[in-house]
Amino acid sequence: MQNSAPKIKSYRDYIRFKIMILLLFVLLTAAAALVAVIAGSAGLTPTDVFRTLAGKGTKVNQTVIFGLRLPRTVTAIVAGIGLAVTGCAMQSILRNPLASASTIGVSQGAAFGAAFAIVVLGAGVQFHTAEGVTVTNPYLVSACAFAFSLLSTFVVLGLSRFKEISPETMILSGVALSALFSGGTAIIQYFADDVSLSAVVFWTFGDMGRTSVKQIWIMAGVTALSFIYFLLNRWNYNALESGESSAKGLGVNVNAMRLTGMVICSFTAAIIVSFVGIVNFVGLISPHVMRRIIGGDYRFLLPASALMGALMLLFSDIVARLVVSPVVLPIGAITSFLGAPLFLYLIFKGVGRR
Repeated sequence: MQNSAPKIKSYRDYIRFKIMILLLFVLLTAAAALVAVIAGSAGLTPTDVFRTLAGKGTKVNQTVIFGLRLPRTVTAIVAGIGLAVTGCAMQSILRNPLASASTIGVSQGAAFGAAFAIVVLGAGVQFHTAEGVTVTNPYLVSACAFAFSLLSTFVVLGLSRFKEISPETMILSGVALSALFSGGTAIIQYFADDVSLSAVVFWTFGDMGRTSVKQIWIMAGVTALSFIYFLLNRWNYNALESGESSAKGLGVNVNAMRLTGMVICSFTAAIIVSFVGIVNFVGLISPHVMRRIIGGDYRFLLPASALMGALMLLFSDIVARLVVSPVVLPIGAITSFLGAPLFLYLIFKGVGRR
């Protein structure tokens, strides 16, 4: 009993440290959300924001906050959480540090679906001075983007189910499908007129301000359900960290967990991408950053990755809106610009070694 006392204390310190890290990132995310609501030409202050949220703000502030800033901020938080959590789960179940929505063809399939809807199905576009190119039938574009993003998933899962390919081959299959959809998108763009081509390019840039309240609720509901599922399987992911053989020896049905997890990951990522466009590196980078900070225990890594994803997308959106204000830069370009150097740094630090 005397020998076990230091171990119990050490374990409690281990848990306390991880909880403190999670609380720190909750505060950072909340601060970033407040900055995202304040930032801009309206000249808002934190007091204005809190008064407006309490129902005591001016009509102008209510319009700016509830009509523009708050939906954009909530979209960034929900999308960041969804993409980061799915990336974290994919990297576990596929045993591959490069797994994410973009590496299994989900994002590229969505881009092809959007291009197909705009150019072939005639979703239509219109021009606005402040907003640039706007798709006039966003639901058709989102539906096609969602359908083709899931098509890529079903092809990869079909190969996994009937050919019993390895997780590494699943990633390679996703890369091949990504190239296929990218080529298809390029062909559609080649035959598109100037206006439709502009609309396709603008959609693929990604935008946190294009979602409606209904779409935000859909994303939030799907993200919440998938996050709950992943948390319920946190011990299975921990077991899988020791290898498939060890996980099977502990009673984990690895094949069923992998198939179900891939479906949920892909469905969640497809919903998000179909609404906000292509957002790179969030699902890939966030789990790696938090794994270095908080460790590989999925009880804490999953919520930590979710917070990091929200923080990363909020920060990227703030940068996109302020760098050359009042012009809003493409969010996908910002996440790639910020994420690529960070990912290279993590690679050289050996984050992908297992």
